Amino acid sequence: MTMDSARISPTAHYTGYTWLANGLSDPAFATPSGRFLYRALAPANKLLRAAGQPNLDGLLLARHHLIDAQLRAAIDRGEIGQVVEVACGLSPRGWRFARDYGDRITYVEADLPGMAAKKRATLARVGGTGAHHRVVEIDATADDGPASLAALAAGFDPARGTAIITEGLLNYFDPIAVVRMWRRFATLLGRFPHGLYLSDLHLADAAGPIERLFAGALGVFVRGRIHFHFADPAAAERELAIAGFRTAALLDPTAHALPDLDRASARFVRIVAAAT
Repeated sequence: MTMDSARISPTAHYTGYTWLANGLSDPAFATPSGRFLYRALAPANKLLRAAGQPNLDGLLLARHHLIDAQLRAAIDRGEIGQVVEVACGLSPRGWRFARDYGDRITYVEADLPGMAAKKRATLARVGGTGAHHRVVEIDATADDGPASLAALAAGFDPARGTAIITEGLLNYFDPIAVVRMWRRFATLLGRFPHGLYLSDLHLADAAGPIERLFAGALGVFVRGRIHFHFADPAAAERELAIAGFRTAALLDPTAHALPDLDRASARFVRIVAAAT
């Protein structure tokens, strides 16, 4: 898959409304499309949850809360002072972290041009971005050039720890593209005193018949295939090590004390926490 903004945008709208519906966002981040999609899928989500089956909202909240927790812990330890969220969509994370940490961090939200423009307009409605929070255009698949992550990182403070986040991005790329992305991220993060990579990932060992049916339905919703990249956590951790990360772990959200945790949905996803 290419970085096609039209393909990714339905989930950006839906997740934008999901965060609002669960008290994580501001109404400015919600769109009419997001409200329509969220309400259209609400009955199915409710039935699945009542039946103890994975549902979209439960999955989204589990991954979002665990990424938040890992990032906050790294910032609070003094390891991370710069954050790049690739394919930021309508996530309120940058807004929340910039508000909570002020000049302790620099938070850069990055996406394709159309979504980046929408995000700037959204943030303007909640007071703007400030000196330590901005939105830029980026192509996560580019090795070099003005829209590459490398070009963006060239302007960062080399003395401050840096984190890269890709929430909801990897699932739309095949394993070869994912590994290439990981190599690019590891190389970049290795230039800083501390490098942290956080992402969600779906693994084959967590995908039984119900989960694969759920993934197929999700693929129809986002107009693209949902990939199960690796057989199990150990396989993914090996690829992360080969890519250049010093340590790598695949975190199970069900093993963490997270708000609003729906265990049936949370078991469907793992969170990559890799460091250089």
